[in-house]
Amino acid sequence: MGMTFAEKVLARHAEKKQVQPGEIVEIQPDVALSHDNTAAIIGIFQKMGAETVFDASRLVIVLDHATPAPTTKHADNHRRIRAFVQEQGIGNFYKIGQGICHQIMVEEGHALPGEVIVGADSHTTHAGVMGAFAVGIGRTEIASVWAIGRIWLRVPESLRVEVKGEFPPYTQAKDLALRAIGKLGADGALYQSVEWHGTTVAAMDISQRAVLTNMMAEMGAKNAVIPPDGLTLQYLEGRAKRPFDVVSPDEDANYAERLEIDVSHLRPMIACPHSVDHVRPVEEIAGTPIHQAFLGTCTNGRLEDLAVAAEILEGRRLHPRTRMIVIPASARIYLEAMKAGYLETLIRAGAVIGTPGCGPCMGNHMGVPAEGEVTISTANRNFRGRMGTQESEIYLASPAVVAASAIAGEITHPAEVVGGSS
Repeated sequence: MGMTFAEKVLARHAEKKQVQPGEIVEIQPDVALSHDNTAAIIGIFQKMGAETVFDASRLVIVLDHATPAPTTKHADNHRRIRAFVQEQGIGNFYKIGQGICHQIMVEEGHALPGEVIVGADSHTTHAGVMGAFAVGIGRTEIASVWAIGRIWLRVPESLRVEVKGEFPPYTQAKDLALRAIGKLGADGALYQSVEWHGTTVAAMDISQRAVLTNMMAEMGAKNAVIPPDGLTLQYLEGRAKRPFDVVSPDEDANYAERLEIDVSHLRPMIACPHSVDHVRPVEEIAGTPIHQAFLGTCTNGRLEDLAVAAEILEGRRLHPRTRMIVIPASARIYLEAMKAGYLETLIRAGAVIGTPGCGPCMGNHMGVPAEGEVTISTANRNFRGRMGTQESEIYLASPAVVAASAIAGEITHPAEVVGGSS
């Protein structure tokens, strides 16, 4: 019997010929990622009695969750992180405004095929778009990895998702991800390795593929992966930080579960308050008034997402009741969107452009809603209080639906705004 992607990667890192789901292996991760929570991890690291990180070249630290610092406490944390980075000689440090950690991992060539990435953030699964085994772990575990360079991992069972068909107009990868989560539930892939396959996935660009691996954290996945192909390798040319070996699952691998999805008739999907698996087609909730539209985050803040929104907003204005916040996922994307004219289009429509980073996604700043307000967002979570206000509602949708809803002042199908078939 062959092995799944997760089994092959973990077997190789554990220096074993084969591993089985449920087995505990000890490995050395290739990369350890952290963000603003690095300040807390430093404290744990020091309480352990550690003084020097095991390998500074394997650490990636990105300031993104509360940038620029909204409070004195955040500013103090950033200062502490900068001092630690200098003290330890950590070269892979990204200051405020450079981007969201998951986008940086891919964009700057830190996420590579066949490698194991551990990150102090649940959406570390994002890096699986490059064919890496990328897993979110706790702060104490990251501190331990900093100190000794080793970690125990349980070999996960694997879920294989096969996708076929062509997307209808105004339907995107976000809709596919929400469809899968709505079907299987928020715990539908608990501690599993989710593999994405099929002709539809192969036809996607890297930006759209990343939505799939990112969103699997919302299904409880331990990691998610899209096996590397020619497009992946082309993306990594001149970008990869070091040599790598591609790892792909065996044809005769054994999967705990299989899911097939045909997107040919997929509708734009919406995750309704207050759970990401409370998913409905847009038609069922169309007409719901909104106050705020948010386009950004590690899920949907890339150039292609801004392009879709700009196309819909071109020559139009936001609804008088609605404000729109747009935050590019990285400084590089910000510059590219500026050169392409997307930002000008968005600003002329009435949108506000923010500093690259997480923004209001987790309720720190830059778009916290008022009590009783409704936000439609391209983010990945919508539980009560996620954006900083308990008594508010968050709907999750694709960039196309978010842009169209900002114009209409209510949740709507993009075709209702720009015309054409829906």
